[in-house]
Amino acid sequence: MKKIISLALLGATSLMALGAEHAYIYKDPRVMGMGGANVAAGGYSTSVFSNPAGLTQLKKDDGFIVDLLGIGVSLSSEYTKLLDDVSSVDTSSSNTNATSDMVNILQKYSGKHLHLGADNYTAIAKNSDLFAWSIGILGAVDTNLQVHANGGASFIETSSRIYQGLNLGVARPYETPYGGLDVGLNLKYISQTSYEGGLTISDLVGDNSDIAKTLQDKYEKKASGFGLDIGATFRPFEDTIWHPAFGLSILNIGSMGMDKNYGHQPMTVNLGASITPDVDFMNKLVLAIDYTDALNANKLRIYTYDANGDPISYDDYTDADFMKRLRLGASFGLINNSFFATTLNVGLYQSAYTAGIDMQLAILKLNFATYAEQIGVGSVDISDRRYMAQIGISW
Repeated sequence: MKKIISLALLGATSLMALGAEHAYIYKDPRVMGMGGANVAAGGYSTSVFSNPAGLTQLKKDDGFIVDLLGIGVSLSSEYTKLLDDVSSVDTSSSNTNATSDMVNILQKYSGKHLHLGADNYTAIAKNSDLFAWSIGILGAVDTNLQVHANGGASFIETSSRIYQGLNLGVARPYETPYGGLDVGLNLKYISQTSYEGGLTISDLVGDNSDIAKTLQDKYEKKASGFGLDIGATFRPFEDTIWHPAFGLSILNIGSMGMDKNYGHQPMTVNLGASITPDVDFMNKLVLAIDYTDALNANKLRIYTYDANGDPISYDDYTDADFMKRLRLGASFGLINNSFFATTLNVGLYQSAYTAGIDMQLAILKLNFATYAEQIGVGSVDISDRRYMAQIGISW
């Protein structure tokens, strides 16, 4: 059991050699189901993670909007299989074949990137006549693994983080001669403990193998800091049936003290556009397109390891992949009354399809989504299909 728990923590990883997941703090399954496009659409308390100006799209008639204990899980389809297979190996010194048994297991997953994450975002928000605001508390674990079992000192590369934070967002709408202009800002504080490095077979087998202690002794790093997000949404032609909107956000302004660790948050410039056409037979229809990290602030980090599998240095390379930054989405609000609401979402995220369904049963919230994270860059295709589920209390 101890080894299973330790491996689950070991799984907490992301930016690694030949792998580069774009930095993020929180992924809302309602947004990821529609391709992750929310810069111009807004409408959720979690819009502060893409464009704080989106808070002005919260429904005023809802009064105080409370998302309590929004507990979510995201999982790669083969993550639990790897955990089960590795934990089934007898790693004690009495098993003379422990090393070869472990190698055989890992070879089944060689070259694959696997993810496990869990989070809880609790927020209260309100949209009044003068301005909209949101206060949110986040706690999360982000875990990933990339297996290399066909050579090299590190058989498993891992980076992970356990983090928590506070968000204070505010947005205000303005009327201009050319249309509505929403302006927002979000102040956040993030504290995290991160782990990033390689684990060899000797770390995984033997009577003295202790994965949790190895991670802590070799790789544990702590960091915390403040960041500022600002954004604007321009809404021309609001009286037409299309209700177009154009969004711009700049996220992670200021140093958050994490630049040398996994989980660092580079400053990104993000663009978006959306339309919300009037459709008689539908509660709400949203079509959106985003282009995130327009200045290519996210980097590809490649480590150099020594003979013991310990990282001795790393280099950051520019990742300018256009398709990793393009997001397309559609949200179909089918039913919305005081007892039941349901929305279907589809989209395109990093060249792969997304889908999701959001349901509200009285005060019970259920959200499901799937998307694929593109870990590879250029001609290296490493796609990690993930599944998200969230349950919470909301009113």
